[in-house]
Amino acid sequence: MMKQTPLNALHRRLGAKMVDFGGWDMPLHYGSQIDEHHRVRRDAGMFDVSHMLIVDIHGAAARDFLRWLLANNVDKLKLPGKALYTCMLDESGGVLDDLIAYFRSEPWFRLVVNAATADKDMAWISARRDGRFPGLEIRPRRDLAMIAVQGPSAREKLWNAMPGARASTEALEQFRGVEAEGCFIARTGYTGEDGFEIMLPAERAPGLWERLGDEGVAPAGLGARDTLRLEAGMNLYGQDMDESVTPLESGLAWTVDLASSREFVGKQALGARPPLRQLMGLLLLDRGVLRAHQSVETGHGGGEVTSGTFSPTLERSIALARIPAKVAPGEEVRVEVRERPLRARVVKPPFVRRGKVLV
Repeated sequence: MMKQTPLNALHRRLGAKMVDFGGWDMPLHYGSQIDEHHRVRRDAGMFDVSHMLIVDIHGAAARDFLRWLLANNVDKLKLPGKALYTCMLDESGGVLDDLIAYFRSEPWFRLVVNAATADKDMAWISARRDGRFPGLEIRPRRDLAMIAVQGPSAREKLWNAMPGARASTEALEQFRGVEAEGCFIARTGYTGEDGFEIMLPAERAPGLWERLGDEGVAPAGLGARDTLRLEAGMNLYGQDMDESVTPLESGLAWTVDLASSREFVGKQALGARPPLRQLMGLLLLDRGVLRAHQSVETGHGGGEVTSGTFSPTLERSIALARIPAKVAPGEEVRVEVRERPLRARVVKPPFVRRGKVLV
């Protein structure tokens, strides 16, 4: 039996094509994935991301615990509501998950982890507790739902649907959240567009979804979410990184704090595993479509496509690929597509951000 979010009945009423996504019954699209993609880039769309797991961590030792657990440094989180993107590593430096950590108030932090890794993450986090971190409370929040509203018109349309939230969110900075109308509203997202992610009691989610729809926010499914995040150069766990690679080989070195004296799980291994590969973008020059697991040939050795698709914004195929570290942006490589070597140019992601083509 697949798990269902609090919005499942609404998705079905809207005629969504439902698929199994990591054990969750989720909408792939509501008719046209391409239309949903363009609505987010040009106007506003909304995604049900309630399958992701919200985890609240309380206790006097919460900050010390996360300083040790996460590769990025939660000491950067000084203001309530401030968010931090980070990886959680194993002892070998492999990526167990990528997640967002929020500082709510001392001593309360909130993590948002991926749905497919939620059970594994909870087991890992719970097992890392020891005598150094007394009184720690780790609480998974399946009583909360989460809706992402993304696009150039997303903020204005959310304010129309939630007028009481405007005063507290109008000046909200990127990667910051605030309490408003009984919700936690964060200026974050996974599309490369502006917008909010709203965490709210599960029973209130259908009402907000319907009000957003009344304001012209288009429902969007997993298909559009994937093409949008890939255009934005954002990694997908399980494709672009996992336990077999380090964040230094995954375009995520900026999320790892190696400068401070702080020890964290996997730090010593990272120092012993200098990256020989890198995650870069590919822009296909010939006709075809790039897909995951296609082989890449470069002047410095082989590589592999980790995520690939046809970009609705660029109207050509793009990909992320793990290739030798010596390959520079601008170099031409060959990708094996249906037993044909096709030309592609190496670029530094993102491909698209805030509606603008960057490659």
